[in-house]
Amino acid sequence: MKAIVLRKTGGPEQLSYEEVNTPVPGKNEVLVRLKYAALNRRDVWITYGKYPGMTLPSILGADGAGEVSAVGEGVKAMDIGTEVLINPSLNWGVEEAFNGPSYSILGMPSNGTYAQYIVVPAENVYVKPPYLSLEEAAALPLSALTAYRALITRGNVKKGENVLIPGIGSGVALFALQIAVAAGARVFVTSSSEEKLERAKKLGAAGGTNYRSDTYIKELKSQMGGADLAIDGVGGQTFNDLIQLAKPGGRIVSFGATAGPVPDFVLPRLFFKHLNVMGTTMGSPRDFEQMLQFFEQHRIRPVVDRVFSLEEAVQAQVYMEKGRQFGKIVLEIPDSGA
Repeated sequence: MKAIVLRKTGGPEQLSYEEVNTPVPGKNEVLVRLKYAALNRRDVWITYGKYPGMTLPSILGADGAGEVSAVGEGVKAMDIGTEVLINPSLNWGVEEAFNGPSYSILGMPSNGTYAQYIVVPAENVYVKPPYLSLEEAAALPLSALTAYRALITRGNVKKGENVLIPGIGSGVALFALQIAVAAGARVFVTSSSEEKLERAKKLGAAGGTNYRSDTYIKELKSQMGGADLAIDGVGGQTFNDLIQLAKPGGRIVSFGATAGPVPDFVLPRLFFKHLNVMGTTMGSPRDFEQMLQFFEQHRIRPVVDRVFSLEEAVQAQVYMEKGRQFGKIVLEIPDSGA
């Protein structure tokens, strides 16, 4: 089969399009013939070696959708040809509140979805919601799961609350916007792009500002008064801004730090406002199942920015690095004979 393999670090250019052995499903495993895979920022970090537990070589990719091609011993109620998507959250563990020590994410160290076929545990394979195309389904798993857990499981978003989402345009941020709007919240966003701000409003955002403006905090306060809940994957100085913009007793849920550590953090700003700061990473099988139910109930469709071919994985990752996308970047995977 064809696959995108990373054998050494050094950036996206180290990815290679190769012929590798097609995996065979073992006990309680499913072989999925992948039709689409989707990119995540995690994939780019891995190519630079900036990820814990690096093990190479590896086929990258956490997100994928396709058809059941074969099943291993013990797998029931999984018909060949069924259209499915994959939960990339492996071995979550017994606790709902946090993952266990054996937890990992598909696509390094285990082989991922940048390939024509993949073997995954049967418990990680879900029937595709019928209203979604396979392309849309592939764009869902990692980002939608992260956003759902941050907003619903951890953030406990409520109807009528003000939700602040910085850095709109990424997969997780857009899913967070869509989930919060569906939950009845008033959503406010930030971006350095006026175009992204306008597109976010078309998806239901109540307002937003350009964070490069010297007055952006004042503008946001004027628009929303304050945030009941902030969902942050940026970190850096933005985190201090979220504290400033939070209502007393507000909540901040952090799932990432693309801008790095928080500089000049002043602890009294946190405790004098009685703020609740929570961390979250990915989500449990229960989160994933509830996310799919929520999306189907509200007919939420992923925003797909651009589709590349599997062979163009390097170009796709370079495009992601530039940060200009609005939505998910997807890889179309050729048939086995290609």
